[in-house]
Amino acid sequence: MKTKFLSVALGIALSATILSASAQKSYTEGLLTMTTSGNGQQVEVKQYFRTDSTAAIFSAGPVNLKLLADANYKFYAVLADAPAYKIKKAAIYTPAEINQVVSTFPAFTFAPSTETKQVAGFNCKKVVATDTRTQKTYDIWITNDIALPAAVIDKYYAAIGGVPIQYPSFQTGPDGAPVINEYTITGVSDQKAPAGTFGIAPDYDKISKDAFDAMSRGHQ
Repeated sequence: MKTKFLSVALGIALSATILSASAQKSYTEGLLTMTTSGNGQQVEVKQYFRTDSTAAIFSAGPVNLKLLADANYKFYAVLADAPAYKIKKAAIYTPAEINQVVSTFPAFTFAPSTETKQVAGFNCKKVVATDTRTQKTYDIWITNDIALPAAVIDKYYAAIGGVPIQYPSFQTGPDGAPVINEYTITGVSDQKAPAGTFGIAPDYDKISKDAFDAMSRGHQ
């Protein structure tokens, strides 16, 4: 009887060890890497994050871009640095402009499915998202392997039940037309952002969103 009890106890301890090893990893600060496409080319995006802020960094041709946002949709800025043209501009959105962008976000309902697959090493399950405004559906692959701050996850996916790993992102282009880009998260780490990542350096010329959009349209 004692031997049997010991075997059961060892089995429970082993199970606990296995569960602990596969438990969800929660991040409060770190770096996401992801891929998307723009103008027919694959783009790698690095997004540093904290519980209150994100900074997404990527390049589009000769221009280095950084998108700054806070967790509560009260601040948003687009920074463009084009060394070849000696251009450093920072477009800071007004509260009304931020609200206008948010108003264009889809309003989703979510239907979890039984389909699963691995995406970039994450164990994912498919959730079908239906936009109640257009009735269009989208396949979203989410994981529960990790947990990220709310600041990192697009507002319209807040109730999806996990972290979107392969998903469409909805934005508004400089001409006001909706833009849908597919994203795939390829990695996450607890690497801290370099100093100044979440701020605007003083050598940037601060301009309005309208001025930045006009500049963007001129380079299309």
